[in-house]
Amino acid sequence: MSKPKIKVDIVSDVVCPWCYIGKRRIERAMNALNSKYDFEVEYHPFELNPQMPAEGMNQKAYLSAKFGGEDRYNQITAQTTATAAREGLAFDFSIQQVSPNTRNAHRIIQYAKQQGIQPAVKEAFMRAYFEQGVDLSKSENLVSVAVSAGLSQDAVEQLLASDQGLAEVIHAERELQKIGISGVPFYIINNKYGVSGAQPSETFMQAFEDISKEISATGETCDTETRDC
Repeated sequence: MSKPKIKVDIVSDVVCPWCYIGKRRIERAMNALNSKYDFEVEYHPFELNPQMPAEGMNQKAYLSAKFGGEDRYNQITAQTTATAAREGLAFDFSIQQVSPNTRNAHRIIQYAKQQGIQPAVKEAFMRAYFEQGVDLSKSENLVSVAVSAGLSQDAVEQLLASDQGLAEVIHAERELQKIGISGVPFYIINNKYGVSGAQPSETFMQAFEDISKEISATGETCDTETRDC
């Protein structure tokens, strides 16, 4: 007997700390329930600052201005780092010098979906930014991170040298905004249920269990499109 399938669409940005924390939390929930359900995960683009210059900005200066001063920056990054550590993540804001424009990273992540390794590439970019201090504004670093996750160097270099995937990323972001997504992380489960924020793993587990009950209650149907009857 096949397991019920649960589709999880994740809207996030690679420079969003709560997106990385939420990634670990939802992964823990899915791992705890993988004997009961099959999960299909897809990542969708969201830019926290689409107006960020291509060369990026000094990370500390940018976030200090955004948060309301250096003291507030130090407080927030310390709290976020402590929360991330409880999820097994080693954030280090002190080694990250640049807040990048993330559109090219999103183009690569969407290309990775076509290659069947989107989760690995998404993870690699987030780890590079938050744990390794990699400057994601530089094309050579984007290529290096993508290749480390399994993509072809030639393919990624060709993508970055062209407009490949650019219109698709912009369109996806606009469509997500149209349905009211203005903050990340945001999770869409089975194309129907929305969960906002980096919720605890237990919250995701309960959501999966509740949704699975609705799946079970629908019963078998005849499908006029697939002609299953």
